[in-house]
Amino acid sequence: QVQLVESGGGLVQPGGSLRLSCAASRSIFSDYTMGWYRQAPGKQRELVALMRDDAITTYGDSVKGRFTISEDNAKNTVYLQMNSLKPEDTAVYYCYLASRWLTGPSWGQGTQVTVSP
Repeated sequence: QVQLVESGGGLVQPGGSLRLSCAASRSIFSDYTMGWYRQAPGKQRELVALMRDDAITTYGDSVKGRFTISEDNAKNTVYLQMNSLKPEDTAVYYCYLASRWLTGPSWGQGTQVTVSP
């Protein structure tokens, strides 16, 4: 299996920006989807952004136009640039990796993002 380690969460004011990083313990060279989900207190986990190995991206409706997912294959790392943050973006953000080469999806431990004045 692959271990995922997130970093970059924290406290930011509304309208601010943060960049999350997720480093995978090894490369998955093809047939994978990697990205981010989030879960706010009392709510279900929801899609934030995903990127396929062919660079096709998918975004949750609530973050379109504000968040951007990218990857650095040389570093086995995926990033989430979050701009124009809103209080409703407050959640624990989880890194996600799925691939036909793995027995099941991998999840990171989560990183807290808090948007507050």
